[in-house]
Amino acid sequence: MRFLITAGPTREPIDPVRYLSNRSSGKMGYALAKAARNAGHEVTLISGPVSIPAPESTDLVRVETAVEMFDAVKIRINEADVAIFCAAVADYRIKEISAEKIKKNDEEVTLTLMQNPDILGSARSEFGFTGRLVGFAAETENVEANARGKLERKGCDFVVANDVSRRDIGFDRDANEVILFAADGSTMRLDRASKDEIAKAIIQHILTR
Repeated sequence: MRFLITAGPTREPIDPVRYLSNRSSGKMGYALAKAARNAGHEVTLISGPVSIPAPESTDLVRVETAVEMFDAVKIRINEADVAIFCAAVADYRIKEISAEKIKKNDEEVTLTLMQNPDILGSARSEFGFTGRLVGFAAETENVEANARGKLERKGCDFVVANDVSRRDIGFDRDANEVILFAADGSTMRLDRASKDEIAKAIIQHILTR
């Protein structure tokens, strides 16, 4: 089968030296790409800026901003049988990027933000993707309710949810603990383990289901 996987953060520039981003390391998405490849599948990995090497034998597409990731997914998604959206995509970008470095002064600086395109939400409605669709939900509260809401709104077959308010899992960590919510109402909990082990279990589950 052919997998398309997104991973890592996006960076939304403010000026030539500053940007808005988040704490995603890309480790979970890269672990998923490795697990899919090790299971014998073709993998396209669309990655935001990270400092980890890409798994061998994957088609790596590097992007920086949410708009760049949107465009990269749009071009490639309908070549895939399974699309897993693991990237932590910035919801907003700067409306007017300064061409020069913004100088420090004694006054407040106001940044106007505009909404980025919804990549996962566009998979069915705009891109016309008909394969197996998997989203991620990084939550700090009401994990189950928020994950189930995302599952329905985005037309996913599965949503993988984790509590990123915990300091021992999630962003920047080598371990994770997740719950898989399926469109048929079933759930599967994966207790705390390495991201490689979690990724392997996720790939097996979404294929066997």
